[in-house]
Amino acid sequence: MRLRFPRPPFSHLGVKLFVIILSVNVLIAGLVFLAVSRSLDRGFLEYLETTQANRAETLAEGLGQEWARRDGWQWLRDSPPAWERLVRQQLWPGERPPHGIERRLGDARDFVLHDAEGLPVIGLPPDDHEMAAELHWLPIEYQGQRVGTLGYRPPQQLMARMDRIFLSRQQRNLGIIVAALGLASLLLAGGLAWWLGRRTRSMALATRSLIEGDYSARLSERGRDELSRLARDFNMLAATLEASREARNRWVSDIAHELRTPLAVLRGEIEAMQDGIRQLNQDNLRSLSQEVGQLERLVADLRLLSQSDAGALEVLLAPLDLAASLTSRLEEARGWLDDCGMALSTSINGPAWIRGDAPRLRQLWTNLLDNSCAYTTSPGLLEVRLVQESNRVRVVWQDSPPGVPETALGRLTERLYRVEGSRSRASGGSGLGLSIASALVKSHGGTMQASPSSLGGLCWTLDFPALDAEERTS
Repeated sequence: MRLRFPRPPFSHLGVKLFVIILSVNVLIAGLVFLAVSRSLDRGFLEYLETTQANRAETLAEGLGQEWARRDGWQWLRDSPPAWERLVRQQLWPGERPPHGIERRLGDARDFVLHDAEGLPVIGLPPDDHEMAAELHWLPIEYQGQRVGTLGYRPPQQLMARMDRIFLSRQQRNLGIIVAALGLASLLLAGGLAWWLGRRTRSMALATRSLIEGDYSARLSERGRDELSRLARDFNMLAATLEASREARNRWVSDIAHELRTPLAVLRGEIEAMQDGIRQLNQDNLRSLSQEVGQLERLVADLRLLSQSDAGALEVLLAPLDLAASLTSRLEEARGWLDDCGMALSTSINGPAWIRGDAPRLRQLWTNLLDNSCAYTTSPGLLEVRLVQESNRVRVVWQDSPPGVPETALGRLTERLYRVEGSRSRASGGSGLGLSIASALVKSHGGTMQASPSSLGGLCWTLDFPALDAEERTS
């Protein structure tokens, strides 16, 4: 049964996740923007510095050759426009000057030429000392002779003059990318917060239903992620709690039924004696005593099972020969088995050492004997074998027909469970014997499993942890 839980307008967890994811992504995007902008700014300036220095060196070398060919700088003083043509020929020989930043790096107005004595040939006026101080200077030489000095503007000034066009354009593009990343983060944070908030809100509502006692609540198990596995575990927990409640209700009902029967018999016999229908003699008192004894056994069995559930069952474990314990009880029960019309066949080779409690093991063998006698058709056969392996001792207990349907094998150790509901207490006992036997085996660290018998009846396989030689003497 899938329950549809009412959903509140928003999830507090979803809102928190949305704010956290969005804040982290925006912070990362902002840091990336600042880091890339700074790196781009510094890298661009370094590029300009390198490019401008290379062009200045190329121009200085060409100017030295022009000085030798023209025999001085006077021709540039006489014809200033020739300076721009000379710069263009030296920097882009045979090419069309580029545009944009490359053009600005090779602009003739960005270079200043002085002669060997330091007098201006072209460029800055003599009285512009502030601009001259900002220039970078390279010597112009021809065959080792210094014939002049070339000054060029640093990239910082070029950037100021160009209004940082290129860098602004790149930062704008980067801003667009960061904005797109922020929008994507917004959508991702919103979607993830909505999805996770919806899943956790359903789990919270289902858990509240369990707290209120509604064990029919189930969660959707779609997907293979951790939340889906958590939903499967939740559904298993809910199913287990629901089954436990049903078992508890059935357990209380069965106990009430088991107690009501002997009490009804006692009340009927006492009322018959009070009314004079039956006489108050030893035989009738013996019948009352038997019913009281049945009640005492039922109460004792219930107490033992409650102690086992609480982990308070008193079991004094000590090195013990399981073969000797089993052989002794079976030999004592031979007369009892004869009265039940059952033959006994054993194959027990000892010793078989385990850690056990002799009185509790005797109680275990007695319960199994009771079950075999009560449910085996006379004449019958009981076969008991003990097999030793490296780390365990196995007891195989099987009897002759009638058998048990395979669908009922797993429920035989349930409390007050009977394969046939119509069986009387005289043949079926209280329905707690096998439950007690299972609890006793478990208290010894063993397991007890039912299966069809090769003899046609029921087979019980009991496994106990074996002791080695060192553990026996310790």
